[in-house]
Amino acid sequence: MSLFNDNLKEIKIYHIAILIVVSYFVLYGLGMVTDVINVKWLYVVIMVYFIIKLKDYSSDFREDLFNVFSKIELKHVLVIVFSNIFFSYGMLYLANECVAHFPALNFLVGFYAPSMSLIGSLPILGVFVSTVIISPISEELIFRGVFLNRLKLFTPTLFAVLISSLLFAALHSFGSIISAFVFAVCMALLYLKTENICVPILAHFLNNLFAELIRIADYNNLLFTNGIVMSVVSILAIISAIILLKSITKELNNLK
Repeated sequence: MSLFNDNLKEIKIYHIAILIVVSYFVLYGLGMVTDVINVKWLYVVIMVYFIIKLKDYSSDFREDLFNVFSKIELKHVLVIVFSNIFFSYGMLYLANECVAHFPALNFLVGFYAPSMSLIGSLPILGVFVSTVIISPISEELIFRGVFLNRLKLFTPTLFAVLISSLLFAALHSFGSIISAFVFAVCMALLYLKTENICVPILAHFLNNLFAELIRIADYNNLLFTNGIVMSVVSILAIISAIILLKSITKELNNLK
């Protein structure tokens, strides 16, 4: 276990809570948000906080990054990532069907999955960087590095995994909350298995990267309008759900 990981475990949950609250009001006061707080700016602030807090252990972090595949194979990470992507689309399809049959649920649906184009590349680049780089780093440090580790101190590991995963899932919308929870459990298990925060960061990075590339490539919005494509993805979503369930069950049985 590295000194970086040891000191990451020492960061208190209430420190992060205070940082988020203060940052919210500072950002609001500076006019960097409009009617809704821009969570991506909060993630930047949080990431900077971790950099400053753990700056004395940067060499240990680089060593963790270098040893990211010492305890787990890349193919295992990729299976989790791609399974989660297809499972996520399956959940979005299911959410759309629920809203179609029960319009009253429409207020719960916060996801928006339009096709993206490279027109206006600067705004898209900003969204891409925040989604693919900033969010994975900040979210893994918060939910696995801090919440999971601190919860383990006074609850069984299984409960710590479930609670931290529920907190992560709560950030997501109606159509994504189940897949986000499953993904969070997978990330927690990867972290517990390797004791290396760089592993879930890398997996989260790859997940968001592939998801964004798919959105960019889907300029005709076939994933949500073409029946054949949706049927194929739905089948892959079912297969992915089985793979994820088997993998999670196996790892949960190995929890100490």
